[in-house]
Amino acid sequence: MLSASRLREAAYEKAEGEKILQIKQAEGKAESSYLAGLGIARQRQAIVEGLKASVIGFFTSVPRASTKDVMDMILITQYFDTMKEIGVSSNSSAVFIPHEPEDVISEHR
Repeated sequence: MLSASRLREAAYEKAEGEKILQIKQAEGKAESSYLAGLGIARQRQAIVEGLKASVIGFFTSVPRASTKDVMDMILITQYFDTMKEIGVSSNSSAVFIPHEPEDVISEHR
């Protein structure tokens, strides 16, 4: 009877250990996801701050520029940056449809 009692206690302790391990793994995964989200949020904030500085700089350099001019310049810059990134990627399998860069710029005026 003493042996059966010890086996039950050992099984209980093993189950408790596995439970704690699963909880700690879940907590670690949650923390990792939280930190990844925080990193993405900071990255987006940096992009917004950079765009803000670009817009202010553009308006300062070109006093008669409209908001649309600034947005068109940002879009075309992003377009060329994207084309460059696709071009330098060694494992890219992109298919290009003939177009003109100005197709990227909104026709809504």
